[in-house]
Amino acid sequence: MEMEKETIYGQVIPKSNNYMTVPNDNGHGGRRLIKNKAMHEYEKSFCLQCRKYRGRRISSNFRLYCVVYQRSKRFDLDNSIKTILDCLQYVGAITDDNLCVEIVAKKRVDKANPRVEYGLQEVVTEQSLFELHDSYNRR
Repeated sequence: MEMEKETIYGQVIPKSNNYMTVPNDNGHGGRRLIKNKAMHEYEKSFCLQCRKYRGRRISSNFRLYCVVYQRSKRFDLDNSIKTILDCLQYVGAITDDNLCVEIVAKKRVDKANPRVEYGLQEVVTEQSLFELHDSYNRR
């Protein structure tokens, strides 16, 4: 099956730095994490732009291929990927981000046009990590 590429425009908000702790309102004390305004805005933008994968509800193992273009090189690629996977689950592209068995990701800088280019590929057969490494090296 051919993988479709989709582009989501805007600066990816890294997951790790955009949550706040607030008092728990369950009457038992403690604290809980909530998303800040920047994270909510990015999720909303992602949702509005995601058209090709929205509602696909991929419920089997899958690979995520992505190139993350940020305004500067001072960002953490893995936290951006966490946000992308959360957004894909939010729009119903995937049923659960723990079904992601492989990530092929690159980070790039584009000050004028930050964005994410991504594609999802369902995994039919598993290859060992060493087989995958050999197949990448033959290209």
